Amino acid sequence: MLLKNRVAIVTGSGVGIGKAIALRYAGEGAKVVVAEIDPETGQATADEICASKGEGIFVRTDVAREADVRAMVEAALTRYGKINILINNAAVLMAGKDTRLHELSNEVWERTLAVNLGGHFLCAKCVLPIMLKQGGGCIINLASPTGMKGFQDLTAYSTSKGGIIALTRAIAADYSREHIRVNALVPGTIDTPMNATTLADEHRRAELIAMAPIGRLGVAEDLAGMAVFLASDDADYCTGGFYAVDGGMMAI
Repeated sequence: MLLKNRVAIVTGSGVGIGKAIALRYAGEGAKVVVAEIDPETGQATADEICASKGEGIFVRTDVAREADVRAMVEAALTRYGKINILINNAAVLMAGKDTRLHELSNEVWERTLAVNLGGHFLCAKCVLPIMLKQGGGCIINLASPTGMKGFQDLTAYSTSKGGIIALTRAIAADYSREHIRVNALVPGTIDTPMNATTLADEHRRAELIAMAPIGRLGVAEDLAGMAVFLASDDADYCTGGFYAVDGGMMAI
């Protein structure tokens, strides 16, 4: 087991990529804190971990609220006494509302930035002092090709993901000497509930499949193996990196 006895917080782990990582981490021996805003899906993930003889707890968390994040971190420490891994995965994609800049509402802009970028900031801010005291740790942020190249009608989401790229580099530069490794996963188009509205359009679905040389959409489990590697001792010299799991989308 590559993550035996390590404690991992996985935000947004009620569904999709976060859930796949949480389940895989539990299978690799980690104790998992399921940080999720939706009580039903969050508890279901924790229950599934326990049913598989893993160890995990659910803590309701809105990552855009500092009080929620601090309470989640305190719950993890109370239960497990340490935090070794933070997966910053929680995000929102307001399909149909996120659009060209002059048509974008302040509400969509602010909520998207608060969750997608602000959530990464708040979770890292609250966890880093603990990792410093422990003598090390691992943070994995979820970035996106939308933060690296232009995508139409995704102004707020793309901006938030571009910010995550800069934030990842900044944290890695500041904390790597304290053996806190910080990397980012860059998923391509993944068939998850967050993308359900977009992928329901068959024409757009076909376009997105065509963007990946591998010839298919990703599934949440495609991210789990890389997330395990980056949190394991095998990745001890990996920090400040961006690891594409995108079917080759960024290669062309």
